[in-house]
Amino acid sequence: MLVSAARCVLCGVRTVSRNVWGKRSNVLDRRSVLGQRVLGSRSVSDSARPSLLEEFMRSDVWARYLQRLQHWGVTGSAPGEVPGMDGSHVEVKRLLPVLAELRRKENELWELRKMVTEENEDLKSLAATDMAACEEELLNLKYQLAWLLIFKEDDDDYNLILEVMAGVGGQEAMLFTAEMFDMYQRYATFKNWSFDVLGYFRSDLGGVRHATASVSGSDAYKYLKYEGGVHRVQRVPKTEKQGRIHTSTMTVAILPQPREIHLVINPKDLRIETKRASGAGGQHVNTTDSAVRIVHIPTGIVSECQQERSQIKNKETAMKVLRAKLYNMKLEEQVNKRQSARKIQVGTKGRSEKIRTYNFPQDRVTDHRIGMSVHNMDGFLLGDELLDEMIQALNDFSHYESLMEIVDNANICK
Repeated sequence: MLVSAARCVLCGVRTVSRNVWGKRSNVLDRRSVLGQRVLGSRSVSDSARPSLLEEFMRSDVWARYLQRLQHWGVTGSAPGEVPGMDGSHVEVKRLLPVLAELRRKENELWELRKMVTEENEDLKSLAATDMAACEEELLNLKYQLAWLLIFKEDDDDYNLILEVMAGVGGQEAMLFTAEMFDMYQRYATFKNWSFDVLGYFRSDLGGVRHATASVSGSDAYKYLKYEGGVHRVQRVPKTEKQGRIHTSTMTVAILPQPREIHLVINPKDLRIETKRASGAGGQHVNTTDSAVRIVHIPTGIVSECQQERSQIKNKETAMKVLRAKLYNMKLEEQVNKRQSARKIQVGTKGRSEKIRTYNFPQDRVTDHRIGMSVHNMDGFLLGDELLDEMIQALNDFSHYESLMEIVDNANICK
């Protein structure tokens, strides 16, 4: 489920030392190519440009890899499995029906190309039309093979816990954290997901120190999993009297929450504390000990909730978040020889560990993993089309990197 750190777009550190045409001599960073697209100010030619994945699907290196798969399928010379993503393997028999259809379409295209050379103009015109349709079907078949290699079953079919935390920058960081939380709530509405606030701890000036929400819906984890990390804001804070630009940070953590989490939590390992809720909330705030804080003693993981008036409901919610955090830790332990996903996402909350910068004076949002910029701050923070397109680009680049890694493992370019 978790993309290997060597190629995961979360890491964003691996420069691709070959282009999609399979040439290794000239170093080409595909992140830079992808980053040439500037959202919010793009031209018609930009929107008509083929996607990174589409370029790769049409490349010689991918064609050679598919030829090898076809050879394995015809001769039976391959073992029962071929390398897939994350060091996993894919059974060859899952690929055979698509490979067989691919061979059939390639033969059909070869016959159509011969017909185009005929002298009969009507026949040539008909063949040219059929060629275009055949080429489109071939591209779709190549995509199907790619998805079979990349995705495991139910990989991204998770709900999730979204956690935001103010980082460096004091009250300004907390104000920005509140804006980011609102952005993700609007994005959930845009994607028709449910967004249930589990905890919301305000600051004195209306910002947020820490907030959590349960997000559920079709492909919610698939779209949000790359939002985890440190987000940096550069702007003149409301509290700044001399007009100076400040730099602050906040952190987003995305915790997958499968529908069934098989975790055994020993009650003896929990320290449950109750206290009076703080912040805005009406007459019930500061009158009853309804807020709940749970500490998992062996790991030190903390979960707290004060959203409900009922202590019982707050305890249930805090346990839900705690189980998601423990599950995320369990997933990290299964990944060998790489940084844990949560450590990649959260880091130390420092100014330098950034995945994205929100520069208000320049009206610019830049994702540093793929070099993509948006020159429309207000539109981006609305949490609809612009945010969605950047997330799509992150997924696009991640899939491209995964496929290149698979091809590398098969020694296609060597």
